Amino acid sequence: MDARPQCVANPNRQLYALYLTRFAAGFGLMTLVTLLPVYINQFEASGLVLGLFVSAVTIAKTGAIVPLAWAGDRYDKRQVLLVGIGLGVVVYAAFALVASSLGFIGVRALQGVTLVATGLLSTALVGQLAPVDERANAIGKANAWRLAAGIVGALAAGQLYEYAGFSAVYTVVVTLMFAAVCAVTLFVDRDPTRVSGFPFSDLALNRRILTLTTFRAQYAFSVEVVRAWVPIYAGAAAATGGLAYGAVAVSLVVTAERAANMVVQPYAGRLSDRFGRALFVFAGGGAYGVIAFLVPFSPRIGDALALPAALSAVDAAGPAFVPAETIAAFGPAFLPLLVLSGLLGVTDAFREPASMALFADEGTSDGGVASSFGIRELVWRPGSVLGPMIAGVLTDYNMAYAFYFGGAFAITGAFAFLVVLWRSHGRSALSTW
Repeated sequence: MDARPQCVANPNRQLYALYLTRFAAGFGLMTLVTLLPVYINQFEASGLVLGLFVSAVTIAKTGAIVPLAWAGDRYDKRQVLLVGIGLGVVVYAAFALVASSLGFIGVRALQGVTLVATGLLSTALVGQLAPVDERANAIGKANAWRLAAGIVGALAAGQLYEYAGFSAVYTVVVTLMFAAVCAVTLFVDRDPTRVSGFPFSDLALNRRILTLTTFRAQYAFSVEVVRAWVPIYAGAAAATGGLAYGAVAVSLVVTAERAANMVVQPYAGRLSDRFGRALFVFAGGGAYGVIAFLVPFSPRIGDALALPAALSAVDAAGPAFVPAETIAAFGPAFLPLLVLSGLLGVTDAFREPASMALFADEGTSDGGVASSFGIRELVWRPGSVLGPMIAGVLTDYNMAYAFYFGGAFAITGAFAFLVVLWRSHGRSALSTW
């Protein structure tokens, strides 16, 4: 078994081809998120069918993780990635042609497979190609490209659909996916590593991965709930506990989180390479929980700061693309919510590249970097499924409870990680990992 990466030629050229892959996949994902209501209305989906419109991609992703991670370690990751991107070309072309609910659900399931292939294997290759002392920085850059695609995709898909329909939207997505195929084919070298057997079984008992799992399994509940409930809180009717903002305000709140995350991730990854990745996992995760607790207090914060009056007095303080009087018209809660959403992006940016680099470290040292990321994805799944369901029940009582629930899981996860880290690996592990 040769589990260690060999000397790579032109690593920057290869990394940028993989970053393009992350961008194309992220653009495709956000295109479907944006256009999903259009398909729901077009096919008049309801009940179980409506649920499958949303969950088909998640179910398929869960089922695809283990076989694709195994194939990536057993064979050439580059070839498996190319198959995944090629499938994406076909899938996004098919979205423009679907004519029934059943057809849409089937294509959504295939989308889940291509999302796992492009996300898991491109990240595994980035982690494998990057130097150990620059790994979190490289992964942070890859994530920044994905987040940028999410912002551009969300803004562009709706506009393109309004002007030219599905065909124009998916022409752009297919073109991006095809460009990724060309970039990986031309610039990414063949992967010489081969891992025999089933590396999941060994990595599942890896002490470092088990330690990281104490945090990640809990943190998944937090992120999946908070990320989903921030726009719900912003746009839901006041009678249900929301702020009743319109689409423009909600999109600004969502974009603030993604934009902050995108800008900070490469820098935070570089810092974690220098000062200790475990420290950034603990600090970023814990801070995320604290910010989540504050979200329901946005109206009180705005009232305490008298923000509409303050904004009217300092018009120039508003962002250039949103006049201060427009922000003031949203009410006192808007600016605090916008800032808190951005801070959620910042804190998660400190956590994510450090966490991914730690999983990459274990995969490259023990054999099976794709399987290491596969375990990382599987650990996330219970929280991604159960978290929103529990938060939905809590929202029936008070929407703020969803944020308290999410914030609590982030904080308990961070401190559980710290305790296990100190007891199993020593206090120095916080800065040496």
